[in-house]
Amino acid sequence: MKHISILHLFLFLALTAQSQNNPKHEMRAVWIATVLNIDWPSAKGLPVDVQKKELTELLDLAQQYHMNTVVFQIRPAADALYFSSIEPWSEWLTGEQGRAPEPFYDPLEFAVQECRMRGLDIHVWFNPYRAVKDTLKSSVAENHITKTHPEWFVTYGGTGYFDPALPQTRDYVSRVVSDVVRRYDIDAVHMDDYFYPYRISNLEFPDDSSFATRPRGYSADQRDDWRRENVDLVIKQIHDSIKAIKPWVEFGISPFGVWRNIAKDSLGSNTRAGQTNYDDLFADIIKWQKEGWIDYVTPQIYWYIGFDLADYAILCDWWSDNANGTQLYIGQAPYRIRKDSKDKSWRNSKEIVKQIRLNREHSNIAGSMFFSAKVLRSNPLKLQQKLTKKVYRYQALPPDNTRIRKIVPEVPAEALIESNDEEIYLKWEKGNDTKNFVIYKFRKGKSVDLFDPKNIFKVTAETNLTIPIHKNTRPKKYYYVITAQSQTNTESKAVPFK
Repeated sequence: MKHISILHLFLFLALTAQSQNNPKHEMRAVWIATVLNIDWPSAKGLPVDVQKKELTELLDLAQQYHMNTVVFQIRPAADALYFSSIEPWSEWLTGEQGRAPEPFYDPLEFAVQECRMRGLDIHVWFNPYRAVKDTLKSSVAENHITKTHPEWFVTYGGTGYFDPALPQTRDYVSRVVSDVVRRYDIDAVHMDDYFYPYRISNLEFPDDSSFATRPRGYSADQRDDWRRENVDLVIKQIHDSIKAIKPWVEFGISPFGVWRNIAKDSLGSNTRAGQTNYDDLFADIIKWQKEGWIDYVTPQIYWYIGFDLADYAILCDWWSDNANGTQLYIGQAPYRIRKDSKDKSWRNSKEIVKQIRLNREHSNIAGSMFFSAKVLRSNPLKLQQKLTKKVYRYQALPPDNTRIRKIVPEVPAEALIESNDEEIYLKWEKGNDTKNFVIYKFRKGKSVDLFDPKNIFKVTAETNLTIPIHKNTRPKKYYYVITAQSQTNTESKAVPFK
C-alpha cells in the first residue's frame, strides 16, 4: 500500500507539472495598435487589399505563436476603424479623417470574420478620452465631435481630450461603445491605461472651470477624489451599457502596472514608480474590481524581473493578491527585447519565458497579453521559437470568466467523417449558443482526454474541415472528436466523428 501511495503521489506531481507547463485554458493575447500605425495598417492610406493582407498575416502569426486572442484598437482618438454613424473614419486607416476605405469595407467586420475562421477571440479596444492625438498636426473631419461640440473638450500637452467631468462625455462614450457591442460579434470591450493623461511636469490638467461648475460636493483640496469619481462614473456606465445589451461580452481594463506605491499607501506595492494609476491617472482600479464594474484586469507590467523601481516579480505577487475576484492577466513587453538594450535582461527573449513561468506560479493569474503585434513579425531574438518550445508548445483555449454567467452550448450535431487517399473531410452542424468548435485528435486505442491540450487539433467557427492525409493524420491511425464552445468559452460534451 505504501508503494501504491508513493506511485500515486508521483503521478499527481507529474500531472500537476504537465498542467502548469501546458495549461489547456490560458489567455494568450496580443494587442494590435492602430494609433500612429504602430501595428496595423503599417502606413496611412494603403490600398484595401494590402490592409486586408497585413491584417490576416498578423492573425496567422498569432496562431503560429499559439495565441488565442487579439485586442484590436478600433477607436484611438474619437474616430473609427469600423463603419460608424457616430464618429468619422480614422486618419490612420485612410490618411484623412472622415474618408471611407475605397473600395468600401468594414475593417472590424473583416477582423471578426477572420478571427472566427481561425478560432481567435477578439477584444475591441477603445480609448475613452483622447479626441485629437495632435492638435497641430492631426487630420480632423468637419463632423468630428470636437468641432460639433467644442465645449466638451480641453487641450493638455498638445492633445485634445474629452473633459471627464461632463455628463455629456460619459453619455457620448457609452453610446459609442454600446453601438459596437450591439452590432458586432465581439468577445470583450477593452480599455488601456489612458484615462486622465499622464502628468506633464509643471502643467496642471485644465479642469478648473468644470470643477467650479460641477464640484458635486467636493472641496478644493479634494480635487483628486473628484477626478477619480469622474472616471468611476464612466466606467460604471460603460459596464452597465455593455451588460444591458450582451451580458456575456466582457469589459476589461489594462491599467498602468502600479496602482499605488507603498510610500503613499500601505496597501500599495513595494515599488517606486514615477506615476501611478490612483494618484496620477485617477483610475481607482481596485474599486472597480471590488464593485464588479470590470470583468478582467491586465496590468501593464512592462519591466523585467528584478528591476529596482518596479520589479515584475513583486508586481505579479501584488496584483495576484489584489485580484478581488476579477480575472487577472498580465500585460508583458516583448517590444523591449533588443540585442543592444541597456537592460541586460532584455537582451534575450528568455525574459518573457521566465515571466510566463512566474505567472503560472500564481493561481490568480490566468494568462498574458503582449504589446504589441509588430513583434510577431520581427520575432526579436527568436521569441517565437522560445515560446513555442518552452511555454506555448500546444494550443490553449481562452479561459472562461467567473464574473460572466456561463452559457452552455449545444453539442455539435451530425458529426461525420469521410476520407480518400489524399484527405479527410469532417463536417458537422452548429447548435445554439455556439461561437467556435474545438476538434481533438487521438491515436486509436487511446481514450478521449479533453484535459490535455496536446490533443487539440483545430479551433474554428466553420462547420467543416479538410485535413490532408500524412503520417500524423491518417484515419487508420487516428480518430477525431468535436466539442462546441459558447460565447463564454464554455465547452460542450465531446461528440465523435462517425
